[in-house]
Amino acid sequence: MSDTLELEIEALGAAGDGIARRDGRTVFVPATLPGERVRARLTGRRGEALTAEAVAVLTPSPDRVAPACPHVPACGACVLAHWADGPYAAWKRGKLVEALARAGFPDAPVAPLACTPPGTRRRADLALRRRPEGVAVGYHERGGDAVLDLSACAVLDPRIVALLDPLRALLRRLPALKRDGSALVNLLETGPDLLLRTDGVLDAPGRALLAGFAAEQGIPRIAWARGNGPAETAAQLGPVAIRLGGVAVAPPPGAFLQASPAGEAAIVAAVLAGLPERLPARAALADLYAGNGTLTFPLAARARVSAFEGVAESVAALSAAAGKARARVTAVRRDLDRQPLAVKELQGFAAVVLDPPYAGAAAQMPLLARAGVPRVVYVSCNPGALARDAQGLAGAGYRVAAATPVDQFLWSPHLESVVVFCRS
Repeated sequence: MSDTLELEIEALGAAGDGIARRDGRTVFVPATLPGERVRARLTGRRGEALTAEAVAVLTPSPDRVAPACPHVPACGACVLAHWADGPYAAWKRGKLVEALARAGFPDAPVAPLACTPPGTRRRADLALRRRPEGVAVGYHERGGDAVLDLSACAVLDPRIVALLDPLRALLRRLPALKRDGSALVNLLETGPDLLLRTDGVLDAPGRALLAGFAAEQGIPRIAWARGNGPAETAAQLGPVAIRLGGVAVAPPPGAFLQASPAGEAAIVAAVLAGLPERLPARAALADLYAGNGTLTFPLAARARVSAFEGVAESVAALSAAAGKARARVTAVRRDLDRQPLAVKELQGFAAVVLDPPYAGAAAQMPLLARAGVPRVVYVSCNPGALARDAQGLAGAGYRVAAATPVDQFLWSPHLESVVVFCRS
């Protein structure tokens, strides 16, 4: 398609693209804002809708601002960096309001957006691509598979940004990267923790390169995996640890962490505020999809916790940390998508906290609704899955006592939230 036309942007879609109309059809236009008039070139189709690229903004919105990053709008990560803070925050909060309304809670009390400051993201999953001139390290470009070679990033912790150039130099010399790979960096309290995934085999000279790189950059551990295979430690110069709820945890390579300290703190605070004010002395809490214990250990300060997680390495890390800290935690390996907790298992808990993956907890939620647990605290990273999962709670007589939107992924369309459901 090569048609050029003028469009009025009416609203933003769920992915952050502007929405316009042409001959009764929806047109998605990235990098635009509501109220703008743009000259756009049609580029393709998205289902029944059309897609277009803004060639020029003829009438800019008063809410348009200069992005803080030189890679906008090419980068596929920060698609809303051109929007002023106020309307951006209102739009993100509105995503939670809309999700709860679709679930059957039109009058849910939704708090203001808890925002994450720039330059504080401690977790980065970077794409790698070997090119004739070197190795690109960065994020995928918006709407495509090309890898944008990052020179700066306004959302990442500067310590991760400082690793980009040394990492490029290392990868140029690493034969295990033939064409494509990834580098997942977690900033722990002991320093950066690096998991490299490559499309070739890591040989002995390659391992020596990684060990030297770890020593030069102060990286306690570098793990490696071929493709999507299991990770193995390629170089370890010291221990790795992060504190979760005051407990030191040694996470496995590439472990899931909340994206920023501020985002984690906001989520933990909202979860704890959602618990009953007074818990009986023998009260028990359940933490479903517990990961490495981000919520488990703060919960354990209030009551005994049964933590359920499907990833064996995370269960081992959580269990080991709980043992050393003598925390009131029992870690159980259980795939809740294949074997959700039954109604009778759930009925013994004073509250159930769940933090499912992006797809939600479709198998668990009907059983949770039937169990009649007094308090359910749902931590969501996907408003769509939240809307679907919460419908059963609405039908079972629950109400929303509190809902907190959390902007962990600054300038992206992604939204995290904590919703507290109580029995009416």
